[in-house]
Amino acid sequence: MAHAVIQTRRFARQYKKLNDNIAKDVDAAVGIVANKPSVGERKKGDLAALLVYKFNIKNQLYLLGYSLDDGLKLIYLEAIGSHENFYRGIKR
Repeated sequence: MAHAVIQTRRFARQYKKLNDNIAKDVDAAVGIVANKPSVGERKKGDLAALLVYKFNIKNQLYLLGYSLDDGLKLIYLEAIGSHENFYRGIKR
């Protein structure tokens, strides 16, 4: 059974700014994460609660940051974007 997906405000703002073609690829990545939440890589230190799924769009690396609540079967989409300044934006 797939987990339910909830967008945070940060994710929704970043998603809204994406090009339509990129948004389709992001939707596919969200589907992959929803079906298999363990596909992401767990971060360490300050971002220990964050998992990151990496995927390519037109030869550019994009990161999908999310957190899990296994008790409620929820995935919280935290952020989406290219690798540049991705982690700095999340730490705030």
